[in-house]
Amino acid sequence: VNGFDAFQKIVRADGPKGLYRGFGISILTYAPSNAVWWASYSVAQRMVWGGIGCYVCKKDEESGNNNSTAIKPDSKTIMAVQGVSAAIAGSVSALITMPLDTIKTRLQVLDGEDSSNSSNNGKRGPSIGQTVRNLVREGGWTACYRGLGPRCASMSMSATTMITTYEFLKRLSAKNHDGFCSKS
Repeated sequence: VNGFDAFQKIVRADGPKGLYRGFGISILTYAPSNAVWWASYSVAQRMVWGGIGCYVCKKDEESGNNNSTAIKPDSKTIMAVQGVSAAIAGSVSALITMPLDTIKTRLQVLDGEDSSNSSNNGKRGPSIGQTVRNLVREGGWTACYRGLGPRCASMSMSATTMITTYEFLKRLSAKNHDGFCSKS
C-alpha cells in the first residue's frame, strides 16, 4: 500500500535482515555505475564542446594573450553543455551496468516462492549465480537488459539535475565568495 506497509511486511517476513536484502550487490552495482558515469561525463563534455566548437584556453587567459581565437561561453551555454553531457553519461553508465542492476533488482524483490527451489541448499532465495542462470534461461543474455530504456531515462534525468544543480551552486558560491573577499 505504501512505504510503511512494505517496511512492516518485510520485517514480519524476514526480520530486520530482510531490509538489507541485496545491499552487497547494490554496492557492487553503484560503485561501477558511478565510476563509469564520471569517466563518461568527462568524455561527453569534451565531445560536446568539440561538437559546438567552443574551446576555453586557460593557458592563453593566464598568459594574458589577447590574440586567442578561443570563445568564452556564457553561463547558460556552460550549463547546457554540462546537462547534455550528464544525460549522455547517464545513458552510457546505464548501458554498461544494466546487467548488474537487473541482477540486484531480482535479488532484492524475490519472494519466498524461490526459496523452495532445491538448488538453493536451504538458503532464502537464489544466489547471484543462480539468478544469472535463471535470467539467461528466461530470455538469453538480453534478459539482463530488460528495462534499459527507463533506466537510461531515469539515470540521465537524475544526473542532469544533479550536475547542473551542483555546478550552479558552485558558481554561485564562488561569486559570493569573490564578493565577500573583495569587500574585506
